Amino acid sequence: MKGRDVNQRYRPVTRLGLGGTGLGDMYHTTSDDAARSTVDAAWDAGIRYFDTAPHYGAGLSEHRFGQALRTRARVDYTLSTKVGRVLVPDLAGEVFPPFVSSLPFRRVIDFTAGGARRAVEDSLQRLALGSIDIVYVHDLSVDAFGDQFEHHFRVAAGPGGAFEGLVRMREEGVIKAWGLGVNTVEPCMRALQQSDPDIFLLAGRYTLMETTPLAALFPLCMERGASVVLGGPYNSGFLAGGDRYDYLAAKPEHYERRERLRQVAGRHGVDLAAAALQFGAAHPVVSATIPGASSPEHLKRNAVLMELKIPAAFWQELVHEGLLPPEAPLPS
Repeated sequence: MKGRDVNQRYRPVTRLGLGGTGLGDMYHTTSDDAARSTVDAAWDAGIRYFDTAPHYGAGLSEHRFGQALRTRARVDYTLSTKVGRVLVPDLAGEVFPPFVSSLPFRRVIDFTAGGARRAVEDSLQRLALGSIDIVYVHDLSVDAFGDQFEHHFRVAAGPGGAFEGLVRMREEGVIKAWGLGVNTVEPCMRALQQSDPDIFLLAGRYTLMETTPLAALFPLCMERGASVVLGGPYNSGFLAGGDRYDYLAAKPEHYERRERLRQVAGRHGVDLAAAALQFGAAHPVVSATIPGASSPEHLKRNAVLMELKIPAAFWQELVHEGLLPPEAPLPS
């Protein structure tokens, strides 16, 4: 399938964005005031890309983003959300770990074109905004659906599926771009081979802990004119000092690699979290990086870390120590 002109690759307004899991009460509750202050702090820091999803707090994250953004000029920022789960009313709500609270809805899986259109229309209502720029098909991956993944992918990629529906919505001007929002590489490869996505939100796979997309996905994106937004640059906070890795308890091998990274960082006076945030953004196919934040303090720290100067010798030692592959583009 022929791709678009690589010079026309879709890119969000800014290369640093704000991920919306924290505003959906992931791991812990966040007050409405703190959520609003976080978005305001992002705006003040120059961030103009915001990502959310119906899944995050069963609509809570979308609702909060809408409250915070609706007074801003719509042309000044990029907004993305996701399809694949339709929210239906349920007074009891549905607490779905790792989210700890919920609006009064429950999630219904729907990867059809009709489900995608309804999800987009519902998101617009929750956001109370007139448009969405990017729509990702959410969690269409074996890590989310296990044995049911192949069934869901066939629905999404087949006739009357979400891929077809999103292409149509892009042609209608309802959205500007679409792709997948996943934690694994394979579905992105298959989507590029079977349809015409513009952009992927790939979480946790291109970080200082793992560089899997270098082998095949990034070259195919370059060929097809697709871009990549990196989610989870800290691998669920692990590279920033946490004890979770990709939403689960970190394993001994994760701690061992992080310690090796810390030792190199210590020799060069580098903040490892800054290196984690800046590394992925150096690849030309990467259009933005969106760490999550649930407070203004987290947000401001991310903005500062993105601009910290890191000596070239640090990156070169990571390559020399086998902690980064030699073909990985390095920040300048």
